[in-house]
Amino acid sequence: MEKQQQERRRRPGRRVLAGSVVGCAVLGGVLTLLPWGQRTGPVSPAPGAQALAAVTTGVPAALPDLAVLIEDRESHLRDHPRDAESWAVLGSAYVEQGRRTADAEYFPRAERALRRSLRERARGNVEALGGLSVLAGARRDFPAARKWGEAARELAPKRWTTYPPLIDAYTGLGDHKAAKKALDRLLELRTGPAALARAGGVYRDHGWREDAAASLSDAAAGAEAPAERAAYLERGGQLAFERGDREAALRHFQEAVRLDPDQRAALAGQGRALAALGRTTEALNAYRVALAKQPLPQYALELGELYESLGLGQAARVQYDTLREQVRRAAAGGVDGELVLGQFEADHGDPVAAVRRLRAEWRRQPGIAVADALGWALHRAGQDEEALRFARIATDGTKGGGVRSALYTYHRGMIERDLRLSGPARRHLQEALRINPWFSALHVPRARQALVGLGEPADVPLPGEEGADEDG
Repeated sequence: MEKQQQERRRRPGRRVLAGSVVGCAVLGGVLTLLPWGQRTGPVSPAPGAQALAAVTTGVPAALPDLAVLIEDRESHLRDHPRDAESWAVLGSAYVEQGRRTADAEYFPRAERALRRSLRERARGNVEALGGLSVLAGARRDFPAARKWGEAARELAPKRWTTYPPLIDAYTGLGDHKAAKKALDRLLELRTGPAALARAGGVYRDHGWREDAAASLSDAAAGAEAPAERAAYLERGGQLAFERGDREAALRHFQEAVRLDPDQRAALAGQGRALAALGRTTEALNAYRVALAKQPLPQYALELGELYESLGLGQAARVQYDTLREQVRRAAAGGVDGELVLGQFEADHGDPVAAVRRLRAEWRRQPGIAVADALGWALHRAGQDEEALRFARIATDGTKGGGVRSALYTYHRGMIERDLRLSGPARRHLQEALRINPWFSALHVPRARQALVGLGEPADVPLPGEEGADEDG
C-alpha cells in the first residue's frame, strides 16, 4: 500500500484544476501526429485549418472540419502527388473519420495513403509510421500497432506523439507494465490535456480510479476545442457509469453531446445511463440514434440486451442480426471483430463457437477484455475449471493490470457458483453489485437471483423498484 501511495505521489499534473469533471480517458484512435517542422505566425485560415491543427497535435477533431481537411488534402495531392507530408496527414485523417463514423471503408484508404507517404519518403518518416500504428489500433490489430509504434519510437524517442498509440497497443496486448512505462515517458515529454487524458486511461486500467478521474478532470478543464472537451467528457461519463454513478454519467454524456453533436459514443452512453435510471423509453431512443450515426457492433449488442431484459425477444434478435452485419462490414475494412462476436455468441448464440473464436484471439492479443470474454465463453460451454483461470486473469490482473469491472467480477462469481465455490461466489457477486449495481440490464437481475440462491439477499434496487428512478 505504501509503495502504491508513493507511486501515485510521483504522478505529475493530476490535480491541476480539480473538481471540474470526473472520468477516465483512454482515447483510442485519437490522431497522434505532430507538425512537420516548426510553424510560426498566425494560424492559416485555409479550409480545414482547425482539423489540421487537431490532426497534427494529437487531439480529437470535429467531424465537419475533418471532412473539409480530407477534401482539401485530396485536392492538393491530385496536383502534388509526391508530397509525403500531405499523404501522412490524409491517411491519419481517414483513420479518424473511420473511427468516429464507424465506417471501416476509410481504413483501406488510410493504409494506402500512409504507405504512399512512406514510398515518397522512406527514411525518417515517423509521421507515417505513427499513423500506421494508430490505424492498426483502430482495427484492433494490436501486434501491428506495437510494431509500427515501436518503429516510430526508434526514429524519434523524444517525440511525444509516438507514445499514445504504443500505450493503446500494449494495453490491447495485456502488457500494462509496458503501457505504464510508455505513459511515464509521455508525461516526461508533454503536459497538457492530451497527455492527461491518456494518463487517465492507464490509471483506470490499473484500478486507480481516483487518479483516472483527476487526470480527466484536468484534461477536460484544459481542453480548448469543443470536440476535444466533449471527447474527454464522454470518457468521464464512462468512468462514472463504471462506478455506478448513473446521474453523473448522464450529465457527462449530455454535456458532451451539447458541445459536439457528433460525439456519438456519448449518445450510446446516454442510453446506458438512462436504462440504469429506469428511463427505458429514452434509453431506447438514445441507443437508436447512436446506432444510426455510428453503427458499432457493441451498441447493437447493448441495445439487443436491453430489449431482451424487457421481454422483447424479436426486437433483440433484430439487433443481434444487425451486430453480425456490422462485424461483417467492418471486417472488409480490416477490423478485427472477434472479441465482440465472441461476447455475443457466448450469451446469445453458440458458446462453443465463441470459445473457438476467443481462444484464437487470446493467442494473438491477450488483453484483459479477451481474458474475461474467453472465461465467460468457456463457462457457457460447460468448461468451468478452465473458465475460472481466465476469470481470475481478468479480475486479478496480469502484467500490471487491475481494472475494476462489475461485469468481469460478476462473470467470475457465476463461474465460482457453478463450481460450488459458494464463499468466493458470494463475495464476487456482492462485489460486482457494489462496484456498479446497474452494470447490465440483463445480468444484474441474474446476479441478484444467484445471491439469493447462495443464501445472501441482494439489497440493491433494480430500475423500476422502490429506491430507483422510474421511466416517466
